[in-house]
Amino acid sequence: MSFVISNRFSIFSWWLIRCGPVQLQQAGCGNTGVVIDAVQTHSSGEPPKDNPISDVAAEHAAIRSDEDEDRRHGGLKRISAMWSSFRRGKRDKGKDPETTEAMGPMLVENTSRQHRFGSGQYFFEYLVVVSLKTKDSTSYEPQITYQFPKRDGMARFQKEEEEKTLQAITLFCFPEGINWAPLTEYHSETFSFVLTEIDGSRRNGYCRRLLPGGKGARPPEAYCIISSLACFGLFSKIFDEVEKRRQISMAMIYPFMQKLREAPFPAPGHTVEIKSFIPESGTEIIRLTRPLDSWLEHVNFNTLFGCLTDGEVLLVFAAAVLERRIVFIADELGTLSQVIHAVAALLYPFVWQHTMISIVPEILIDVVMAPTPYLLGVQKRLLDQVTDQSDLLVVDLSVDRKTTFIASIGDESSILPPKLQAEILEALSKRQKPTTVEEMNRVVSEAFLLFFVKTVGHYGSYVKHRRAGEHGVFEKRSFYKAIDSKTTRHFVKKFLQTQTFDLFIQEVEQQPGPQQGIFHKKILEYQEGKKKEKTKKR
Repeated sequence: MSFVISNRFSIFSWWLIRCGPVQLQQAGCGNTGVVIDAVQTHSSGEPPKDNPISDVAAEHAAIRSDEDEDRRHGGLKRISAMWSSFRRGKRDKGKDPETTEAMGPMLVENTSRQHRFGSGQYFFEYLVVVSLKTKDSTSYEPQITYQFPKRDGMARFQKEEEEKTLQAITLFCFPEGINWAPLTEYHSETFSFVLTEIDGSRRNGYCRRLLPGGKGARPPEAYCIISSLACFGLFSKIFDEVEKRRQISMAMIYPFMQKLREAPFPAPGHTVEIKSFIPESGTEIIRLTRPLDSWLEHVNFNTLFGCLTDGEVLLVFAAAVLERRIVFIADELGTLSQVIHAVAALLYPFVWQHTMISIVPEILIDVVMAPTPYLLGVQKRLLDQVTDQSDLLVVDLSVDRKTTFIASIGDESSILPPKLQAEILEALSKRQKPTTVEEMNRVVSEAFLLFFVKTVGHYGSYVKHRRAGEHGVFEKRSFYKAIDSKTTRHFVKKFLQTQTFDLFIQEVEQQPGPQQGIFHKKILEYQEGKKKEKTKKR
C-alpha cells in the first residue's frame, strides 16, 4: 500500500517514519482501500416514527474497553490525514474537463434527453446527520444519528469499510474536536471536503452545520452529503431545501432526498426539476441548474478575492505553481474550503497532485509537519501549531488580521515573469464590482488560463511521435529554449521540474490524437491572434 504524493517522497513514507510500523499496524492499516479504523460509538438519537431514515448509530454501536478505544483513537490520529483529500499522482493528469465527463450507463428516452443529462450518476451516495452527543461532563463526541439511504445487502467487508468511512466523516463535520458548549444562537455555515481513497477514487463531502430545533442551549448538528460530483453551488441550494424541511420535521427530509436521488444529474448548462410536497405550502418545484463551465462549478472566486487583494492572490498562485507548502488560516470553515478549492482551480489546466485538506481536524494538525507539498486549511485557534514550521507560506484570511502573510519564503513576488504578472493584474482589474459568481469565475479563469497559454502553450509542437499509434516523446530542452523572453524561460525551467507539469505532459505523450478541450482551444485562439498581428506589421 502506498500513497503516491510526489516523485521524491511519499506522504505514507513520512507517516511510517514518524509512527513506526507497529503503530501503523495497530491503527488498522491493512491492505484495504480506506486506511481508517475508528471507534464505534453509541447513539441515543431515535428516528421519527414511520421515518425510513435509518438510525445507523444505534444499529452499529459496539462496546469496547478503554484500552481498545485509546489504541484505535491513536491510530485514527496517525492515519486519517492520509485518507482524506490525498491525491494519487496519476489521477486526472491534467485532463481537460470536457474530455473527462463521466459517461456511466443511464436510461434515456431520446437523444435530447441524452444532451440534458450527461452523466447517468446519482446526485449523491448518501446523506448523514452528525450530532454532538455528551461524552462526559465537559466534552461532546460527534456521532452519526441518521443515514439515507440505508445500505442493505452488503457483504461483511463492504459494511466494515462503510462504517470506517462514516466514522471518518464525523471528524470532518466537526474538526474542532470535542470541546463544545451548548448554544442558543448559531449561524448555519456550509463547507466541503474531499475524501480520496488509496485506489484514487474521490468523493466530495458537503456539510451544512446548524442549530437543531428546540428550546434552550444545545449543540449544533451537521448535515453531510457524500457525492462523487463536484458542484458546491448546487449542493448549497440542496442544503437550503433540507434545512427548510428540517425546521418542519425530520420526516420531511426523506421524500425530498428520495426524489433527488431518483433524478438524473443534469449536463452542464441544463436544469433538473424536483417536485416536493410541503404541508401548508403544497407542491413546490425546485430547479437545480449546473453552470455551463462545468470545470468551475465547484469554485467561487468571490470568496478568495474577498479575502485577498489581487496582488496577494498572485503571490499565492506563484507559490502553488511551484508546489510549495501553503497553509490558509481562518475562523470560518466555509472560507477555508472555498479558498482552497479556488486556489487549486487557478492552476487549470494543471491539477494539484499533492496533499489538499480544505479543513484540517484538530486531531490531525501534525500533518503540517509533512515535508511534501500541500494546501491546508487550518482554523485560526490552531495557528500556534503551524507557525513553528519553516519553508512554507502561511496566509491569514481573517477579517481582523494584522498581516496577510504570517510566514513566507520571501521570493514569491519574483517567481512569475514581471510582464505576465502585470497582464494578469490588468485583466483582473477589468471585472465589475460587485459582480456575480459566474462573471467573476469567467474573468479570473481567463486571466490565469492565458498565463499558461503564453508560458507553456507551445508544448504540442515539442511532443514528437516517431510512428503512428506510438506514444509521443516530449523534447523538454528544445521546448524551453524556444521561449524568447529570458524571465519567462527562467520560470518555465522551474515549472518543468514540478510533478504538476510532469503528469500533464505524460498524459499528452500517451494521447495518439490531437489535443482537445478548453486549454487547447485557447492556445489556438492565441496563436491565431499572433499570426494576425504579424500580418498587420508587414
